[in-house]
Amino acid sequence: MRSYLKDLADKTRRGLRGRIEAGKSGGGKAYGYTVLPGGERGIEPTEAAIVLRIFTDYAGGISPQAIAKRLNGESVSGPGGRPWGPSTIHGHAKRGTGILNNESYVGRMVWNRLRYVKDPGTGRRVSRLNPPEHLVVTEVPDLRIVPDALWQKVKARQQLMGATVVGSARGTKGLCNANRPLYLFSRLMKCGVCGRSYVNNNHRGAAGATSAGSARTS
Repeated sequence: MRSYLKDLADKTRRGLRGRIEAGKSGGGKAYGYTVLPGGERGIEPTEAAIVLRIFTDYAGGISPQAIAKRLNGESVSGPGGRPWGPSTIHGHAKRGTGILNNESYVGRMVWNRLRYVKDPGTGRRVSRLNPPEHLVVTEVPDLRIVPDALWQKVKARQQLMGATVVGSARGTKGLCNANRPLYLFSRLMKCGVCGRSYVNNNHRGAAGATSAGSARTS
């Protein structure tokens, strides 16, 4: 049975790799695109305009938190129809997640960033970054939404912000302390409106209210 499942998984991966190398969707639909008949991907104009706006605003010095609040204030739906949050925008640079790190927006599809292994301590599957030589990269210029110059401005600002955070860890507060909950139930209680964790920001409220502007505080 195990041999059959492994063989099936290998065949599935080979099939997905073939689709990516052909410039087709490997599953899922990134914000800004639509899947056309035959598996081809195309640009969705309304969402693409939002993508370009996010890149332009961030390059201009606006934070992901402020961008999310503006979009939610204008009732602009995020990926999957959900409200926007800062992490939806800034994501994780090395993992290629978040609007600002999606290389499809500059006409480049990247597949096989992650592999999954079992944690011997918990028995759960956890993700690990693959080395660069394992990545499958396909140029898809027809899917470009963001110009190279704007992409580079965003990358430069991300590097600057990353250096600032690392530098702050050497100070008295430190990065770990900056991200550590201050209250007993911080991030443990969930809001029934937006689904995000409660935080304390001078008054009780959901993170959706403080970071994305999608729910009210009390």
